[in-house]
Amino acid sequence: MGAGSPRHGHPAAQVDVQAEGARIAGAMGTVVVGKPDVVRLALVVLLAEGHLLIEDVPGVGKTTLAKAMARAVDSEVRRIQFTPDLLPSDVTGVAVFDQESRTFEFRPGAVFANLVVADEINRASPKTQSALLECMEERQVTVDGTTYELARPFMVLATQNPLEMEGTYPLPEAQRDRFTARISMGYPDRDAELAMLDDRAVVDPLTRLRPVADAATVRAMVDAVAQLHVADPLRRYVVSLVEASRRSPDLRLGASPRAGLQLLRAARAAAALAGRDHVLPDDVQELAAPVLAHRLLLTPDAALARRTPERVVAELLAAVPVPRRR
Repeated sequence: MGAGSPRHGHPAAQVDVQAEGARIAGAMGTVVVGKPDVVRLALVVLLAEGHLLIEDVPGVGKTTLAKAMARAVDSEVRRIQFTPDLLPSDVTGVAVFDQESRTFEFRPGAVFANLVVADEINRASPKTQSALLECMEERQVTVDGTTYELARPFMVLATQNPLEMEGTYPLPEAQRDRFTARISMGYPDRDAELAMLDDRAVVDPLTRLRPVADAATVRAMVDAVAQLHVADPLRRYVVSLVEASRRSPDLRLGASPRAGLQLLRAARAAAALAGRDHVLPDDVQELAAPVLAHRLLLTPDAALARRTPERVVAELLAAVPVPRRR
């Protein structure tokens, strides 16, 4: 039985996750050239009902990736350009007093959309960054004691420049932990860069990108992914990885319980996109670095030795026993 095929009569299971995912990835691939792994991870995060942090130097296509996904999925999209003078109310919304009705009227902020592109998130002040916390975790906004539900699906695609860049504020640990995965775009290879010079000399390919799915389709895909089977040994494997990170001598902060939950959700999404109705250890291992690394804090000694969180995750994967098929 393939992923998305009928299961126990659930209506959400009627969608073919693999086929729909391939269509969305194909559309995004016409804009994000030569980066199929990056596009696939963005799709995995979308279907895991998570949020994606895209980190790299300026000019390598971080915002283009976010815009490509937003255009490929025909849903409500908002873009927030984070700057030092951006206010929390610009993100969440504000209650404004109406002189005629003599009541306060809520005016929704930019987070009231299906896909929110938070551009250069680490250029805003920590106070404004924290305005996204409740939105990302609870999928709701509370203003003046009143709670407003956000749309579904809801995904934040945030871009940030490396901390060495001038005028940036590091994201607090609590906010980093709310991002399901972090990815680095990297520079394109020579052929892709040459093709880019030709293709984009006249017109931006984003203007030619047409939606291939809508919000209802994505909701059905998300529901189908949630039904994928995960065997008990694989659940224990995820917990063992997370626990091992907390015991690592190279880390002063290991992975949280939320990290394990999001790793399992991402593994389900990856399995569905591969056409399977069950999760394999390979799915967990492939996603461990992008899902866990940005949450880990190195000890001063490990940082001095130029170790990286990604290297620590690789060592954890090598050390924790992999469940065997029976």
